[in-house]
Amino acid sequence: MTLMGARIQTTVDMHAHISYLLTHKERLDRTFSALSDPTRRAILAQLERKDGASISELAKPFAIRLPTVLKHLNVLADAGLVARSKFGRTVTVRLEPHPMREALEWLRRYERFRSGSFDRLTTYDERKEADAPRKRR
Repeated sequence: MTLMGARIQTTVDMHAHISYLLTHKERLDRTFSALSDPTRRAILAQLERKDGASISELAKPFAIRLPTVLKHLNVLADAGLVARSKFGRTVTVRLEPHPMREALEWLRRYERFRSGSFDRLTTYDERKEADAPRKRR
C-alpha cells in the first residue's frame, strides 16, 4: 500500500470510528448540516444514481477545484453519508443510507404537524373561494 493509500485508509477508518461514537443527536446535526449545502446534495444525487463513483467523476459537473470537492466529501464522510474505498489508484465513493434513514425517521415524527397545517390551509382557502362569489353580488 502506498503512503497516500495508507493515509486514505486511515482517514476512512477514522471517519468510521467517529461515526460510530457519535450520539444520535450529533449524527442528526451532522447529517442536516451536510445536507444544507447544494454542492453536497448534488454529489449525493450523483451517488444515488450509481453504485459508486470516483472522486474525479464526482468533481466533473462542478466548476470548483478538486480540493474543494474533497472538502465537501470530507463533510459528507464526517456525517456518515458516504464511504470511500481505494482500489489501486482509484478512490471510489459510495452512498451510505443509514444517516439519511435516521434523518427521515426524525422528520416523519413531525409530519403530522405539516399535514394538519396544510389541511387547515386548504379548508380555509376553499371557504374563502366559496364565500367570494356571494360577496361580489
